[in-house]
Amino acid sequence: MTDLLKDTVSKYERGLVFVYTGNGKGKTTAAMGQALRAAGHGLKVLVIQFMKGKKYGEVIAAEKYLPAITICQCGLDSFVMRKNPAPVDIELAQQGLNMAEKALLSGEYHLVILDEINVAMDFGLISIDDVVNMIKNKAPSVDLILTGRYAPPEIIELADTVSEVNEIKHHYAKGIKERAGIEF
Repeated sequence: MTDLLKDTVSKYERGLVFVYTGNGKGKTTAAMGQALRAAGHGLKVLVIQFMKGKKYGEVIAAEKYLPAITICQCGLDSFVMRKNPAPVDIELAQQGLNMAEKALLSGEYHLVILDEINVAMDFGLISIDDVVNMIKNKAPSVDLILTGRYAPPEIIELADTVSEVNEIKHHYAKGIKERAGIEF
């Protein structure tokens, strides 16, 4: 095999890194769409949700109908204080990061989604350097998605694809409250 052919093959077989960030609604939804697409092709998916403990619709659906998608929540069903996170919030986020590191090296998953990890970094629950090292050391074939507002420049630099979801209009501004199947 020529060097050019080797480079071409490895380029298309290597796992990609995606970032979904921005202040608009739909980052987790986009990542879950990728999970559904991957599962449809028989690929195994792990979703680790940082800073989330509520049973969101995607958790319920995966448990009931999508055996190829595993969702683990590493957070409480409460808000995290940005300037003063509770020790339990830091501990849960670190557990999620440790789980992600193992999953990215295990060979068990084709796609790993780290939902709200950008926010966890911004809130100081986990370090940017640890996430950068994890991305650099992941198994070469695993696709990785990182979601959440406030994606740090170091993560954006490592990514193959970055999508920014910007809010133009949101129904909250009209006083319409959150509801099952839409926000959770």
